Amino acid sequence: MTVLLTDAEVAARLDAGTAVAAIRDALLAAEQGRLLAPPRVAAPLGGGRIVLTAGHLRDDWYGFRSYDTFDRPDGEQLVVLHDAATGRVRAIAVGEEIGSRRTGALGGVAVDALARPDAATVGVIGAGRQAWTQLWAIAAVRPLREVTVFSRTPAGREKLVARVEAELGVRARAVADPGRAVRDRDVVVLATTSPTPVLSAAELSPGCHVNLVGYKQVGRAEFGVDLLDRADVLATDSPAQAGAYEPPMLAAVEPYAGRLRSLGAVLAGTRPGRSTADQVTVFCSVGLAGSEVFLLDRLTR
Repeated sequence: MTVLLTDAEVAARLDAGTAVAAIRDALLAAEQGRLLAPPRVAAPLGGGRIVLTAGHLRDDWYGFRSYDTFDRPDGEQLVVLHDAATGRVRAIAVGEEIGSRRTGALGGVAVDALARPDAATVGVIGAGRQAWTQLWAIAAVRPLREVTVFSRTPAGREKLVARVEAELGVRARAVADPGRAVRDRDVVVLATTSPTPVLSAAELSPGCHVNLVGYKQVGRAEFGVDLLDRADVLATDSPAQAGAYEPPMLAAVEPYAGRLRSLGAVLAGTRPGRSTADQVTVFCSVGLAGSEVFLLDRLTR
């Protein structure tokens, strides 16, 4: 029988530790060639698109995630898991939680792999769903001491602060400008919808790790080339997807393309990650195809 999961059921069943472990496995599987994860494809439909990401874990399962770019307040995503031997649909998840928690877990894996082992403070620019899931996952890999939050609206930042303290048990405070949010932080998260840079790399402390979650294309990015210039280590979860953006992803064009490495390769030990405590490391999250299906498989086994 096909298992159907709603957002409420995913939220109740998928804890941060499980999500991070599953996504780490997905990244390693992709690096080893066991997870086939091509770049996403899209069908333009006049006024919007339907976007599809698909993955195939060899001899186990295949599946896809679909979502649209129409401006609809109640739009939902779909994740479908097929048994590879029979083609039977094993599970379906409807809603936002699988996708959001997948993105958060990617950030958690990146922090675990690239941030300093003693990292304990996080600065966040953005206060929406993606900002929350980043903190949710990061708290599973580092014992956080304090979170600072900036967003455009005071109400938004206060809401995220309250949630961090209530659900993660971590001290949090709202700040009135982005510089104060990132200054003296061990980890920085950018999770905005801004098409222009929201921070200056000069405000980052030596040894900082940065997760980039929002816009990241040439001509439309929440960060500037000053951040890429400062990065000692520059990684992404899917080099194939990074190279397939149109317009191109900022970190996937020269002079940065040759430095951009797979996070899976860092996990596998075939590419170096952080080597000193004062290096600045940067992770560009693009959404490894098939990783939502990986989570759905892990949830329904």
